[in-house]
Amino acid sequence: MAEYEAVTEQLMRRVYLGLREDSLDPQDVVALACELLDWFHSTDAVLEVVERNPAEVPQAEMTALARRVLDDVGFDPGFDLAPERLETLRAALRIVARDLPTRGIEGEPEIEILEDWFPVGAGVRLADGERLNWCGPVLPNMCYDPAMALTSLAIMIQESLLEWTWQVWPVCPRHHLGVHGSERDGAAVWWCAGDGGHILAPVGELARALGHRRLE
Repeated sequence: MAEYEAVTEQLMRRVYLGLREDSLDPQDVVALACELLDWFHSTDAVLEVVERNPAEVPQAEMTALARRVLDDVGFDPGFDLAPERLETLRAALRIVARDLPTRGIEGEPEIEILEDWFPVGAGVRLADGERLNWCGPVLPNMCYDPAMALTSLAIMIQESLLEWTWQVWPVCPRHHLGVHGSERDGAAVWWCAGDGGHILAPVGELARALGHRRLE
């Protein structure tokens, strides 16, 4: 099983890089599909790749099939193969960091790659060295979209602070309820469940909603 996982991981990475760099080798797609089929991953895309002669499949169709195969197995390229996702996450941290002074946290936090987790993800290290990754790291597949990355990061930070301090944060001043990071209409917000639910503030704008004056 370990050998199968190592072989399929290598093939998935090669196929992904081929798609990313517009240098896809059809033989890599076929080899990946065969490995998956041997271990009973018989999706429609896998079967189509195996059953067709790759020399007769147009490049555009093979590209589409390769994407479907990777999607079927839930391949996550990781931050190493998709470094733009790490940049998206760092941009998200700059936004959510604007809310941390309302919790008494000062200084510039940093994204920390957690190599000892599987799959490899990212946590946050505060300026004082405290690590915030209690509920598990933010994974690369959460970072292809800025709103998703920001929401995931806000939730991780919030839950980590709760476990660390045993204090709820943030709190809606109108309903005295803990609010939660949530994605609403494509935007990351702090969401309160009071009175049927409402947005307390966009993530990054908490100080204004709480009446705090944020230092620039």
